[in-house]
Amino acid sequence: MGNILVTGSAGQIGSELVPALRNIYGESTVIAGWNKTPLPEDISKGPNVLLDVTDFEAINKVVKNFEISSIFHMSSILSATAEAIRNTAHNVNINGTFNVLESAHQNGVEKVMLPSSIAAFGDKTPRDMTPNDTIQNPDTVYGISKVFGELMGNYYYSKLGLDVRGIRLPGVISWKTEPTAGTTDYAVAMFYEAIKSNSYECYLAPDTSLPMMYMPDAINALVNLFKADHGNLIHHSDFNVHAMTFTPEALAVEVKRINPKFQIEYQIDPVRQAIANSWPSSLDDSAARKEWGWEPQYSIRELAEDMYKNLVTKLA
Repeated sequence: MGNILVTGSAGQIGSELVPALRNIYGESTVIAGWNKTPLPEDISKGPNVLLDVTDFEAINKVVKNFEISSIFHMSSILSATAEAIRNTAHNVNINGTFNVLESAHQNGVEKVMLPSSIAAFGDKTPRDMTPNDTIQNPDTVYGISKVFGELMGNYYYSKLGLDVRGIRLPGVISWKTEPTAGTTDYAVAMFYEAIKSNSYECYLAPDTSLPMMYMPDAINALVNLFKADHGNLIHHSDFNVHAMTFTPEALAVEVKRINPKFQIEYQIDPVRQAIANSWPSSLDDSAARKEWGWEPQYSIRELAEDMYKNLVTKLA
């Protein structure tokens, strides 16, 4: 096995995926690609490279110079931000994804991990137990870019023989990185504010039901699909993975159980609420469970307890 390139290594998932991969495959084997956001200190101590995924020749150079055999393409501009900067989001999410796939094909890369998202669905998709193979009609720049990634990933697999694999990630929660403008990042921000001020003003309605996942489960899903026996896979770039579904109100109950002083109020952001309303409430992930043994480990209570404990230490 050659070296592994991770694009977007300074992002929420990339910053935790790189250490996990280095623990498995060795520090010198995993190359952390980053662009505008500086790498966390622990990642920057290992091999890393400044990489703009919109620059095809730059990707080619990195793939050749570092003898890359596998790529985890984590670089992306997320939902609400992508709506505000459409041109940049198109360039990064669509052109960047094409550049990674084409460079991988031209340079003999063996495998590309290309994460998708529940944003790839839309308001005509069944919201409850959303099937793995169903109508996809997203009306956001981010969601459209994820459908592009799924279709191009499957194209490069079926037409050109490149082993492309991907999961549709739900809202991912982590204590290690600050919340961003993502639609599901209310769940991260709630913990930060509960510890800092005992209160939180949520931008989604209290009954907004969305699929969520704790970061350790997300990392395990990516790594386990990466390791999976190719012969067992029927799907490739478009696996549903489900861990739990909850609402802001339900998460607030768990936070209040840990911190009885915690109070929540709601000030709805119409942009992010509309995005959330177009996404599934739960996912049928039977294909992932059958084809590569997907199984989440964390419940909402276990997530809340671990998040709160780690953030108290981090923010002390």
